[in-house]
Amino acid sequence: MSYSPPTPPQELPDNVVESLETHSPELLRHIAQYAEALAEYREREARIAEQDDEEELIEERPEDLPDDVPSKATITTKKINDNRYYYWQWREGDRILSKYKGPVNPND
Repeated sequence: MSYSPPTPPQELPDNVVESLETHSPELLRHIAQYAEALAEYREREARIAEQDDEEELIEERPEDLPDDVPSKATITTKKINDNRYYYWQWREGDRILSKYKGPVNPND
């Protein structure tokens, strides 16, 4: 264990560092526990908000989504022999899977 005081992270605002330096070891431990719990709470809230955003995107999915294509799939366009085609595309693990949807209508 070092006999010199720790160096605060550069990301920590000066006013927070100055405030922490005035507190007892016991209070600093309480602050650390609270800060950890608060960080976990905010991370959880961010994940929930992200899931809500994903669910909203899923609700906006086209009605012509085939049964064997997951709701997370997106529509991509591929050019084959100077013709353009729509494909459903999604990721499963490290693989990207595709399913033919139909030709791109040149009038669209």
